[in-house]
Amino acid sequence: MVATAAPPAPVRSEPAAEAGALELTIVMPCLNEAETLETCIRKAQRFLQEAGIAGEVVIGDNGSTDGSQEIARRCGARVVDVSVRGYGAAIYHATLQARGKYVIMGDSDDSYDFTNLMPFVEQLRAGNDLVMGNRFLGGIKPGAMPWKNRYIGNPVLTGIGRLFFNCPSSDFHCGLRGYSLAAFHKMDLQTTGMEFASEMVIKATLLHLKIAEVPTTLSPDGRSRPPHLRPWRDGWRHLRFMCLYSPKWLFLYPGLLLVVLGVLGLVWLLPGPRAVGGVVFDVHTLLYASAAVLLGFQAVTFAVLGKAFAVTQGLLPSSRLVQRTVGAVRTEWGLLVGLGLVVLGLAGSIALFAGWQNVGFGNLDPLRTLRLAIPSVLGLVLGAQVVMAGFFLDIMRLHLRSRPSA
Repeated sequence: MVATAAPPAPVRSEPAAEAGALELTIVMPCLNEAETLETCIRKAQRFLQEAGIAGEVVIGDNGSTDGSQEIARRCGARVVDVSVRGYGAAIYHATLQARGKYVIMGDSDDSYDFTNLMPFVEQLRAGNDLVMGNRFLGGIKPGAMPWKNRYIGNPVLTGIGRLFFNCPSSDFHCGLRGYSLAAFHKMDLQTTGMEFASEMVIKATLLHLKIAEVPTTLSPDGRSRPPHLRPWRDGWRHLRFMCLYSPKWLFLYPGLLLVVLGVLGLVWLLPGPRAVGGVVFDVHTLLYASAAVLLGFQAVTFAVLGKAFAVTQGLLPSSRLVQRTVGAVRTEWGLLVGLGLVVLGLAGSIALFAGWQNVGFGNLDPLRTLRLAIPSVLGLVLGAQVVMAGFFLDIMRLHLRSRPSA
């Protein structure tokens, strides 16, 4: 599954004071980062001291076996032991234990500069809910980012994110970012893997939170072992996640296009064959037009049901538009429309049967009969789907009404 509900709490954690007691918590996810963890913690602590900020460093440990936990405690950082594996789970549970009003998260591989966090703090103090780092503005040092990530993965995924969700960020997957603790709880993040980074910026956008962007630098990974990130696998997971988070682009728009094209084809070909130049379009094209209508309707239905499901599961925020739209659609209307289509399909089928009876149930002219059989079958199938979709949406509506509007 792409998105799984975040567990209520990690298995073990150090005692945490009341949230908001400090100004800033610096969170780092950790899984066997003994080579670089101390360097990152020391840099973060030096920043807090030199900037005069009351803060702390919290490590979300994902079950390290190389002594990372002991290193963190020796350096004065607080360790939150997270039993649920995953980048997102480590950050999520570490943030739950944060004492700061603001949180800045960053990888513990020494690729981000924890001594230069003041631009993030300033934007958070200015009232922004989420502050994204931008490595393309701040600078990517030689060897810090593979060419496929720099020129393919990040630009493509960022472009899709901006198109699908109108996100303002120009570096969708920068791992150094800051957010207020209040905004973190409002986002109600659910994913536990690498998709966590995408979910954060998408949800902040959908919730109309204030988002800012600041330049940051990216340095080569300080570890001697390969990184946890797998570019192609994780890139696909991010793309899949964004598609699933946008039923409009995944289902609605393609579905509407198919329905329009299919209906135009049906209207054009129902009276008889059409010739364009030397090409004749007949019942075979009519069959494909009918299939386009059916497939398009299924995609539109998936968009509506997918949106409803995502809202009920907390993956997407509800809205007044969703509430009004779903609330306005009555099951009875779906029954009437569906039954109407079924009746039309039955009428066409009865007419076909009568014609067959007139020839003594012998051979029929397929070019003539298919012109009526195809739309008749379409009416029967489409009507049944409308009825079933109406009942299923009614189930979804029970949960939608219970969730507050955004």
